[in-house]
Amino acid sequence: MNNKVIIGLSGGVDSTIAMKLLKDSNYNVEALFMKNWDEDDNSSGCNALEDLKYAREACDKLQIKLHTANFSDQYWNNIFLDFIEEYKKGYTPNPDILCNKHIKFKVFLEYAQSLGASKIATGHYARIINKNNLCFLSLPKDENKDQTYFLHTLDHNQLSKVIFPLSDFKKDEVKSIAKANNFSSYKKKESMGICFIGNKKFKDFIGKYIDNMPGNIIDPKNNIIGSHKGMFYTTIGQREGLGIGGLKNVKNLPWYVYKKDLKNNNLYVCQGNENDLLFSKKIFFNNLQLITKNNDDILKRELNIQIRHLGKKYSCKIERLNNNYIAVSKEKIRAPAPGQSLVIFDKDICLGGGIIINNEE
Repeated sequence: MNNKVIIGLSGGVDSTIAMKLLKDSNYNVEALFMKNWDEDDNSSGCNALEDLKYAREACDKLQIKLHTANFSDQYWNNIFLDFIEEYKKGYTPNPDILCNKHIKFKVFLEYAQSLGASKIATGHYARIINKNNLCFLSLPKDENKDQTYFLHTLDHNQLSKVIFPLSDFKKDEVKSIAKANNFSSYKKKESMGICFIGNKKFKDFIGKYIDNMPGNIIDPKNNIIGSHKGMFYTTIGQREGLGIGGLKNVKNLPWYVYKKDLKNNNLYVCQGNENDLLFSKKIFFNNLQLITKNNDDILKRELNIQIRHLGKKYSCKIERLNNNYIAVSKEKIRAPAPGQSLVIFDKDICLGGGIIINNEE
């Protein structure tokens, strides 16, 4: 029986300990360090050369063979170009979800199979279960680190060839193992957000690829109260960076984006975190992908949806509307943003998801 597993090794503590757990379980383990972005920037917090150094140290310590591969061309063509186009439209895409679907669990999987591996592994916090002869994602032991939101587009074929060694571990346990075994990654700062951007200011980064298109900022009474530098700089529910302040005869409350008028390049804002304009009981979405491949499986059932990583799950029923779908909740849902993923759960089991769209689409 082929028990060769290749783990995607980032140099971080999670993938390092996942690799150790695999070896302790007597798998024939090798590792792959993937480079998905060609620009190295020491100030970004996501430097590939530094990450590779941590990966090599871990492999040397465990006497595990390390492969390296550059998938930046595939990343650029399959993910980043679409990412930019969606931002130009004023949407809020999530490239990490696409990276998992197209790179980490497709290109990497194919590469690992070419090296003779039967399965791949990563340091994600998620669980794989088998139900009715299909592989589904489910919540891990550490629900505070749950990453099923980012993994929800993986299909049965991909999940059947994946191991998540950290599914039964909490983050504190992982760090304790790393400390006890003197892995350098124990002290390594955890990467957050889109890796190739790292700690750079997002506006500065994205501004290199999209031209500014200034427009008006409008309040709920249709008064122009400011100007924005570009629709792609903002998302629904955003508070920071709007540049609104010092207005006369206005309550001293923070402003939030509640709507984007893409056609006229106008940004609509309201005051107060609990303003009704920020909430909706109906979310429209398309591009539905389910593990079962039968889109009728989710219709008119009591299910839960999640519209942000680690965000609240809302009880809802899903209906079909022409070629799109509507998630209808009894509870108000805060700031659903077109372009974001809507992920569907049946209790702890992830069924799949779709992409949020504007009501008029």
